Amino acid sequence: MDFDKIGEMALGSRLRALSDKVTKDAEQVYNLYNVELKPKWFPVFYFLSNYKKEAPITLIAKEINQSHPSIIKIVREMSKAKLVQEKKDKLDGRKNNISLTKKGLDISVKIENQYLDVESAIKNTLQQTNHNIWLATQEFEYLLNEKSLLTRVIEEKKIRLSSEINIVTYSPEHHSAFKKLNEEWITTYFKLENIDKETLNNPESYILKKGGEILVAIQENEVIGVCALIKMQHKKYNYELAKMAVSSKYQGRGVGYLLGKSIIKKAKSLGASNLYLESNTILKPAISLYEKLGFKKIADHHSPYERCNIQMELKLD
Repeated sequence: MDFDKIGEMALGSRLRALSDKVTKDAEQVYNLYNVELKPKWFPVFYFLSNYKKEAPITLIAKEINQSHPSIIKIVREMSKAKLVQEKKDKLDGRKNNISLTKKGLDISVKIENQYLDVESAIKNTLQQTNHNIWLATQEFEYLLNEKSLLTRVIEEKKIRLSSEINIVTYSPEHHSAFKKLNEEWITTYFKLENIDKETLNNPESYILKKGGEILVAIQENEVIGVCALIKMQHKKYNYELAKMAVSSKYQGRGVGYLLGKSIIKKAKSLGASNLYLESNTILKPAISLYEKLGFKKIADHHSPYERCNIQMELKLD
């Protein structure tokens, strides 16, 4: 397999191939020094050699960063080769403590020269490279511990899908989708109130003609999300962010965030200094989204909605 042609996405496969190559040579290195070890035993053997006393399997697994079942399997193999011995813990009979046998201890002395030569060979090889794979691996492991590869792929997927979404200004052809998407989320958690019905049935009169705006998220000719900016007659708040709804099929793709950022940009273009919204705390993803957009909790405005139990504002620079 030509990994260079495939590129960085073949990293896992390339590392496995490299590991197989190093392991194959390692087997011959052990034979060269007449050391009765297998490469896969080395982490357990090395830990026990330096620990100098009995160690429970849970501790070994933690210290060498391998799973508990894999350590059990390796210990059984090493026990069969008479390199380690197992003893029941004196305080907890459910635990097995592992230590090196005399044969294992003898090997731990015998292997010292092998350590020197192998370490020297690896260091010399690394010095011949432009990019030190050992240091790079440490850095890469640190980054993956901070944020897993899965999480990073999910984020990249969201970015790609978001780039395929178009945000357009509402037109009459979007009315049915605007109404349907909002009715779906409202009836999932609450009940439709009279003010909902009036606004959703006639957004032109209740939103647009009063100086408001509606933005629509479209992907592959399908309306996947909507959000409104409602003009307010209030001494402090210029507009209300309202009627945000995203199709259940497209949730988790950053559609709401994209709509939110777009509606905030629209509010700024209209000269707004403050944005207001109402919601309910059982809608945790929505509240999290609003906080991500910069909204802060307030409590100084009467709401016409029964379902409202939290109010938030965003001060625009």
